[in-house]
Parts: sequence; structure tokens; C-alpha cells
Amino acid sequence: MAERTARRSTRYALRGIVIVYLALGVIWPVALVTRPTFADGVDAMAGALSDPLVTRSLWLTAQVAFSAVVVNTVFGVGISLLLVRYRFPGRRALSALIDLPLSVSPVVVGLSLVLVYGGVDGWFAPAVDATGFEVVFAMPGMVMATAFVALPLVIREVVPVVQEIGDEQEQAARSLGANAVQVFRRITLPAIRWAVVYGVVLIRRRFLGPVTQLGDRLIRPHDLELHLADPGGAARGRVERATRVGFEVRLDLVVGGQRVAATMTRTQQQALGAGVGDHLWVRPAPGAPTVSAAGPPPPEALVPTRA
Repeated sequence: MAERTARRSTRYALRGIVIVYLALGVIWPVALVTRPTFADGVDAMAGALSDPLVTRSLWLTAQVAFSAVVVNTVFGVGISLLLVRYRFPGRRALSALIDLPLSVSPVVVGLSLVLVYGGVDGWFAPAVDATGFEVVFAMPGMVMATAFVALPLVIREVVPVVQEIGDEQEQAARSLGANAVQVFRRITLPAIRWAVVYGVVLIRRRFLGPVTQLGDRLIRPHDLELHLADPGGAARGRVERATRVGFEVRLDLVVGGQRVAATMTRTQQQALGAGVGDHLWVRPAPGAPTVSAAGPPPPEALVPTRA
């Protein structure tokens, strides 16, 4: 009886720890984000979603996401089967290189694409320019960068499952006359389908990020600099809202009739001493990646959105 009571107490204690962890680590942060989102009602969100800039950004996100998912699913499953089912020289080196995108900053990936395909000194820039095919700052470059940084997520989900199921069923199917396509479609794919789904979900999470617009440029909110005085090349804006999320603070500013979102740490915000109603000078950080927005910025363009 004493042992049963001890087990029950331990079980309840573990459940309590899990509930507290979920409340502090998941429910509370989500509530802090959700509450400001609906602070002005559903009409404000509907108006934001009907904004041409938001619609354009969401459509671009959908295109890049679909293309990257297709590319990574095909190559991810193929490389996973190659690593598990076959033995060849350089197999371990290939397995190690697959994890390289996880340790490389996305900024380095973007810089590499520019050095290879952009400008006049890029390795393939003359050939690409001759065909009139745009890679850098266009859809192909976005898909290539996204596929590169997210490819390991599919492979590392599929490889353990392929190792676990073995190849006995596949060999049996081949002995009964099934070809390679039939074996993959009827044996391999059903066994690894959930691993593929998990990898696809991780891909989506890997490259989504907030984007805001300053003037005619799209930029990430944390790549914006805020100053109390004009440092040169900055635009003056008024702080409309300050939202604290964890260790970060998001400032919503109105710059020339355009809504701009900037993100900084709580320490930076406290050092700046900026609050609602204050005027600040905003400019992109030196070297921060920006993309030209299609057309002039619509008035009161509500940001950030996802792209």
C-alpha cells in the first residue's frame, strides 16, 4: 500500500511539473501574442489580411513553401534511402555534409547565392544574365536558399525510420516480381509517410519569419536600427505600440503614414528609453538584407506578415 501511494504521488508530481512547464513555456507566451492580435477586434485583422502588401507576401510565402517542400521531399527521401540502403565510398562524409546547413547562418547562404549568381563577378552571373533568368532576389533564389537550410530536417526524420523498418519486405516484394516504383509506392512510402510529414512540418517552421516594409524595401524587423537622433539615412517615425514578448520588445511605428514593425531586446529598448508616443529615427542596419517591394507601399500597410 505504501509503495502504491508513493507511485501515485510521484505520478501526480510529474503531471504537475508538465502542466506548469506547458503553462509557462507554451500557453503563457501564446496568450501574450494572441491578446494584442485581437485587441482591436476581428475587423482589424480582416483589414490587415485584405491589405495588398499582406496578400502579396502571403502568396509569395505559399509559392516558396510549396516549391521548397516538393524539392526537399523528393531529394530528402532519395538521400535517406541512399544513406541507409547502400554502401559506397564517401558515405560518412556525405552524411556529415548533410548537417552542414543546420550550422550555417542563413545570412551566409544568402551571401553565397549572391556571390555565385549575382552581380557581374558571380560565377554563373554572365550565363544567367545572358538567358534573362533571374536567380538572386527572385523566386529561384528564395527556393534554393529555403531548400538548402531545410533539407537536413527531412533526412534526419526519415533515416531512423528507414533503418528501423529494414528491407525484408522490400526484398520479398522484389522476389514476387514488383519493380522499383511499385516497391517504393506500396512498401517504402507507407512505412515512412509520417516521418516525411514531420520533416515537411519542420521545413515550414524553419524558414518562416516576420517581414516589415520601410519605404519601398522589405526587411526583417530585427534588422532595423532605432535612434533618438538622425544618424543619417533614417526616417522619422512615431511609436504607436510597444509589445513585450518574452525577452523581446516589438515596436509598431508610423513612418510617413506607413506602419513599420521593429524588434529589439528588452535591454536595448530600456537603453533607448522609447515608449508609446515617442519619436524615433528608423533605418536598416548596415549589411541587412532587403528586397524591393512590388509597387509603392500602400498607406497604413499593416506589418509584419510572413514571407
